[in-house]
Amino acid sequence: MIAITDYGVGNLFSIKSSLDVIGAESIVTSDADVLRSADKIILPGVGAFRDARKKLSESGLDKVIIEEAKNGKPILGICLGMQLLFDKSFEYGEYDGLGLIKGEIRPIADVIGEGLSIPHIGWNPLIFKKESPIFKYLKDGDCVYFVHSYYAADCDESVTATAEYGCELTASAENGNVYGCQFHPEKSGKAGLSILKAFSEL
Repeated sequence: MIAITDYGVGNLFSIKSSLDVIGAESIVTSDADVLRSADKIILPGVGAFRDARKKLSESGLDKVIIEEAKNGKPILGICLGMQLLFDKSFEYGEYDGLGLIKGEIRPIADVIGEGLSIPHIGWNPLIFKKESPIFKYLKDGDCVYFVHSYYAADCDESVTATAEYGCELTASAENGNVYGCQFHPEKSGKAGLSILKAFSEL
């Protein structure tokens, strides 16, 4: 069973629909006990870091996710959900993340140069940096769908893939049993479904 964390932010039912397509049992939940009993947890997210972090804290689910990650349960953060896994974010201020992956969330405007639209929206091929179990069904050149204005920085040891948008931006990162995708697997067609399938098989 995969628990999709419902804390008021994210494409919850798009993710569940994708998991249904691959035959993975899942549930959308805000119940801490369900998260604890699940085999794996997905942390989705759409919007601003500060608001999402506040909602996660107010729900008390931040502590559950940290606890379950430290117990070795596979955790997958998607888009803003991935950013929440890092130490801190500098999106409209400075805010602490969950501290499950070392690094910081910074604006892509600082690194991509002039002439490119922000947010970065669209399909990009993944540039693999390290082997990752969640990419076991992918091949070079497979594209995934991004929508973001911030990226994970200072995390070279954890980066598993990047994407080119003016420069190489972090596309995915992992720390042991904790995985993050800056892109949206649930919006990335066959490639995205293959990532969710691989995660479901961990």
